[in-house]
Amino acid sequence: MPKSPNFRFFQGGMLKHRTTPKFLTTQTDYYALLLLSALVGGIAGSVVAMFEASIRLIGEQRLHFLDSLPYSEFIAPIGAVVAGAAMAALGFWLTFKFAPEVAGSGIPHIEGALDGTHEIRWHRVLPVKFIAGTLTIGSGMVLGREGPSIQIGGAVGRMVASKGKRFSHSSHILTAAGAAAGLAAAFNAPLAGILFIVEEMRPQFRYNITSIKCVTLATAVATIVMRSLHGQEAFLTIPSFEVPPLRSLILFAILGIIFGIIGVNFNKWILKGTSKVKKFHQNKLSRIVLMGAAFGATFSFLHLVAPELSGSGMAIITEMFHSPMPWILMVGFFVLRVIVTVACFSSGAPGGIFAPMLALGTLLGLSYGMVMSAWFPGWIAEPGVYAIAGMGALFSATVRAPVTGVILVVEMTNNYQLILPLLVTTLGATFIAQALGGQPLYSALLKQSLVKDKELRADHQAPLKDVT
Repeated sequence: MPKSPNFRFFQGGMLKHRTTPKFLTTQTDYYALLLLSALVGGIAGSVVAMFEASIRLIGEQRLHFLDSLPYSEFIAPIGAVVAGAAMAALGFWLTFKFAPEVAGSGIPHIEGALDGTHEIRWHRVLPVKFIAGTLTIGSGMVLGREGPSIQIGGAVGRMVASKGKRFSHSSHILTAAGAAAGLAAAFNAPLAGILFIVEEMRPQFRYNITSIKCVTLATAVATIVMRSLHGQEAFLTIPSFEVPPLRSLILFAILGIIFGIIGVNFNKWILKGTSKVKKFHQNKLSRIVLMGAAFGATFSFLHLVAPELSGSGMAIITEMFHSPMPWILMVGFFVLRVIVTVACFSSGAPGGIFAPMLALGTLLGLSYGMVMSAWFPGWIAEPGVYAIAGMGALFSATVRAPVTGVILVVEMTNNYQLILPLLVTTLGATFIAQALGGQPLYSALLKQSLVKDKELRADHQAPLKDVT
């Protein structure tokens, strides 16, 4: 039987990324892998859709489950705060008791699995990430569901690979395909899902024509599933903007520089915050649960008194485009949301940071656009164009994936005509972040976790000192 074509890795690749001589040696194996990739995309899209629906349902129930009781106008706010504390505490307990690897977004865990340094125990990652993520995100904490969707998708890929028996050796490709499908379903952005694997996970992903085909097929199927359940509209309902004049590209470049500086420091704050939180709780479950309860209560309360400082930020993005605040107020909210975003993500709660970063980019980008429209009225059609550019710029500066940032934003907003100004802004942010020595967020988090694991193993293996 003829051999499957296009499955040779680049000669300069690492030895551990090369395949065995019998890997997909027949055309049957090749088509079987494509079929499994489509299956991964379908399952991942379905699970991510249920994940989104669960978060929405539990978030609404937390706010309104006491509305039918007498004096609900007084009881309901207290009940919402108590429910938020209990939900977050339970989410933290499930995470650190049964599956510590699902803490945070889960993207470093998938990257580690693709690189061979982590193992995906899908039988515990899938239920714990789904339930704990629903609880913590639904409690009102400043977290997104997109990172968890990537980890859920990757775990689905590993699950299908483990059930594929003779195809279990293809787990690397199916894990990558599942991760891409998870992002595509979460944002209704198939091209961004593909590019995220190719660009962000480039040190771990094994490039070849077959693996690219599998990732593409999985994202397409996941997007079809998601759109069949939620419709084909863009992820964000915002206006469509005209193409700005070419002379205004200098203003987009300046915005990229600003976000490049912010992105480097944002990553540093995340890493420092994560380290300090770990030193605080020292892996003691009681402290972790109490910390989760405190976070849940705090952000449930903020959701009632200052909703702009709680939640993923998707509602803020839509609101700012249709009813913007004065630019000085948006800058103030930007600063405050940076603080709460860093705090929530550093806590180790099973939630992501994509959506909060997009909200931050919107706030500062729109503020910048308002100021520039006053200074250069002939250069700017709408200040909202800079809000869209700000989304991609902060993503690119922190994740260090400029092309993914551009495609993600235009697919989310249906503003494909803004690709050029977005490219200028995201490339400027990426170049500045690299020039300042900043590290990509998820690679830095993976490195931090590997160093921590090594230190813990060294502590356990260290011989007892002689006290005589």
